[in-house]
Amino acid sequence: MKKIFAKLIAMGLCVIMALPYVNVRADSTQKYLALGASLSASEQKKVLDLLGVTDMSDYQVIKVTNQEEHDYLDGYLSSSVIGSRALSSVTVEQTGSGSGVNVSTENITYCTSGMYRNALVTAGIENAEVKVAGPFKISGTAALVGVMKAYEEMTGEKIPEKSKDAATDELITTGELAESIGADDAEKIIADVKQKVAEDNLTSASEIGNAIDESAQSLNINLSDEDRQLIQDLMDKISGLDLNVSQLREQAKDIYDQLGGAEGILDKIASWFRGVVDWFKNLFS
Repeated sequence: MKKIFAKLIAMGLCVIMALPYVNVRADSTQKYLALGASLSASEQKKVLDLLGVTDMSDYQVIKVTNQEEHDYLDGYLSSSVIGSRALSSVTVEQTGSGSGVNVSTENITYCTSGMYRNALVTAGIENAEVKVAGPFKISGTAALVGVMKAYEEMTGEKIPEKSKDAATDELITTGELAESIGADDAEKIIADVKQKVAEDNLTSASEIGNAIDESAQSLNINLSDEDRQLIQDLMDKISGLDLNVSQLREQAKDIYDQLGGAEGILDKIASWFRGVVDWFKNLFS
């Protein structure tokens, strides 16, 4: 499974990171499109359709080569894992103050919208509409990098390297956790622990460890020692960031509401079936 995950990452972790940062005046009305340079004509058409792009002239377009992916990702992954094609593509549009980060995906099999959102908030991104797509089923991990670089050009503000590193680490870690505890629980516990770490300014290993245990217990999530260590290592890195606590609270609440809402519907359906069964039992008793 780890090899599969690593190979999926190869199709993903880099959409725009390779381009140098240009300190330009922020243009909040401009939409940004990051395309993998390895896309064939038919693949690019497919991606544009999935992203809802009808006219590329409406976007500031950036392309990233596979070599540029290697330049930025060799520190995270082996060259064989990164692969030989740049495919992930994204659109980023700045939205109004207080709107938060909203993510939708197409042909992305590994990273969920919640995983992206978690990581982007860690990177310090605010008020953005993000769409991620691949020409066929891919992990989509590279799209995170594309979003961060597009956001930099869109706002004219450079995201600190340590924030980019933590956000990338978070996306990979959440994906690994999802393999053992499921995507929903992985999203919830990462958001919950991250909020605790930022809100209470937790920095020591024992403080962060206690926060992980508290979150796991309150969310009724069983963590293996390996899972717990993954979260611990990530939070050690996140604890040094200047995160927006109020946005973290809102992010965690949204995740709980969305996932909890789905569970609530299932609970109601199950309850209805139980009621029907009980009715038949009473009918023939």
